[in-house]
Amino acid sequence: MNLLLEPKKAILLNSLVLIIVGLVGYIVKSSPTALIPVFFGIILVLCYMFYDKNSKLIAHIAIGLILLVFLALFMPLTKRLDSQDIYGILRISSMQIISLYSMVCFISSFLKARK
Repeated sequence: MNLLLEPKKAILLNSLVLIIVGLVGYIVKSSPTALIPVFFGIILVLCYMFYDKNSKLIAHIAIGLILLVFLALFMPLTKRLDSQDIYGILRISSMQIISLYSMVCFISSFLKARK
């Protein structure tokens, strides 16, 4: 049983999570920095839409953006640990976990393509 999505679906999943969780974070905290994941999610939606036209190029752009989001989310996570904001930790951790899952889907797909 394969638990990994194909890369195009992983892009969509990741973008939706970034947009929804980012908007929830903005509504709850009313901080403009909570909209940063939303902008990355919108760019990933564009990658999803153009994936079939040039899948190799779009896949590499998407994995780069996903990696950037994954790494960038460590900064607010370290600040949240000090303030004991459990909901903020859950929001950021959920975005990181989905980004990590998407990267695993892409890497698995890249390895299958090389065989």
